[in-house]
Amino acid sequence: MIRFEHVSKRYGPRHDALVDLSFAIDAGEMAFITGHSGAGKSTLLKLVALLERPTRGQVLVNGQNLNQVRRRGVPRVRRGIGMVFQDHRLLLDRSVFDNVALPLVIAGVPREEIARRVRAALDKVGLLGREAEAPATLSTGEQQRVGIARAIVAKPPLLIADEPTGNLDPQLSAEIMQLFGEFQQVGTTVLIASHDLALIKRMGKRVLVLDHGRLIDDYRPHATG
Repeated sequence: MIRFEHVSKRYGPRHDALVDLSFAIDAGEMAFITGHSGAGKSTLLKLVALLERPTRGQVLVNGQNLNQVRRRGVPRVRRGIGMVFQDHRLLLDRSVFDNVALPLVIAGVPREEIARRVRAALDKVGLLGREAEAPATLSTGEQQRVGIARAIVAKPPLLIADEPTGNLDPQLSAEIMQLFGEFQQVGTTVLIASHDLALIKRMGKRVLVLDHGRLIDDYRPHATG
């Protein structure tokens, strides 16, 4: 699903965010990226989502070489990727329903189908019945769940998340990670950047460790699933 081939990303003349990165993540796999602040975790995810382009090397997602995607083709690639951010990025002047529905509206999905899919996505994250509420009335954990519902509503084959539990307490963090685990169990590929080592360890999944933009460890637990 994701393949990096000798990928480097440089900002300006001297700052190397990623250096000669090579790895592959299979379809249906769940993996974590970790490392110190500034290690390159967010940059890696931005390359997957075509928010940035590599300075050198190739990034392939779902068999497609992203280097060959022109600007007008970027939205089509992104429709196959659900993105979850630490700060939710919700539209505060829209209802929960409208926030979750946004990717479907952009894709031109019929209104009846949108309503069905939004309710199904909210049900998965435990917020069914809250669709008419404003995001500002929800707790931080609930807002993050809305962000996750928006990311999965179009049933993308790939889900990426950048520090999705960074603002949550330990119990809420565990619940959110469990949600991601449930998406993997139904075949979604999940890639999460996180610095929460204790939580990552409990998940028992593959862990890619970055240090100053270099991949220094690729830990795979013996028990898979």
